[in-house]
Amino acid sequence: MRRECKLSIITVNFNGLADTCALIDTIPSDDKSLEVIVVDNASREDEATAIERRYPWVRVVRSDKNLGFAGGNNLGIRAARGKYLFLINNDTLLTTSGGKAAAEDIFRPLTDRIESAPNIGMACPKIRFAWGSNPIQYAGYTPLSRVTLRNRSIGFGEDDRGQYDTAHPTPYAHGAAMMVCREAIDRAGLMPECFFLYYEELDWSMMIRRAGYDIWYEPASTVFHKESQTTGQDSPLRTYYITRNRLLLVRRNSTGPTRLLSYLYLIAAVGPRDMLRSLLRGRPDLTRATLAGIVHFLRL
Repeated sequence: MRRECKLSIITVNFNGLADTCALIDTIPSDDKSLEVIVVDNASREDEATAIERRYPWVRVVRSDKNLGFAGGNNLGIRAARGKYLFLINNDTLLTTSGGKAAAEDIFRPLTDRIESAPNIGMACPKIRFAWGSNPIQYAGYTPLSRVTLRNRSIGFGEDDRGQYDTAHPTPYAHGAAMMVCREAIDRAGLMPECFFLYYEELDWSMMIRRAGYDIWYEPASTVFHKESQTTGQDSPLRTYYITRNRLLLVRRNSTGPTRLLSYLYLIAAVGPRDMLRSLLRGRPDLTRATLAGIVHFLRL
């Protein structure tokens, strides 16, 4: 029988050894109430062995196939023993001071928030960028509009002056750092793997809320995000999955006339606009990626 622990920290590594090691270096390794699981998502080199040798206290799960963001995290969830699971991108840091973070500063506010009410199933920390003055990336989300799927990350790009230091419910978790209780996963299900990259945490948030749980933003905990170290901010891979998965999110979560209007908006308005912008920027590769995302969704 596997020994239970209170918290499992799960991160997915894909050709990102340096980032993953930088993250692990900020995790309090002497805290026996937590375990750290790194899922190596079929990296080109044997990065799993390198991590095991450098951090013998870390559990490494090796996948021979790239399972995507959701699939990699689900592999870690299945291997985890914790009552709570903290899913965190490997291109994040728990502290920018160069040392290890304290568990009471990072994890305890999140577990306390979940334990504060039986209907809270997930909690996210404040997320700040790991560069410059560390501006805010996430202080909760606004709801998605029904047709256009537009929303915003509260506080995005603002310097942190304490203006978002009040905890509050939020409709969606941020995939870079989210804590979820195992009971919520058991009731709602694992992260949807059909997305592969992007939008899966929004869909999962909807699944968890439909299962009867609330999601909270908890600013007493902060993590720092380098962002898009794996796929790049302006890559064809990112463009393809953003395009395809917006449509997939509609198919899985909208019905009736609203679904039809969203399809028309995304395919007939947003798609051509994005392709034209890419052409004008001299990026035909992004134009092709946008078109491929639409075509492949229509073939699903």
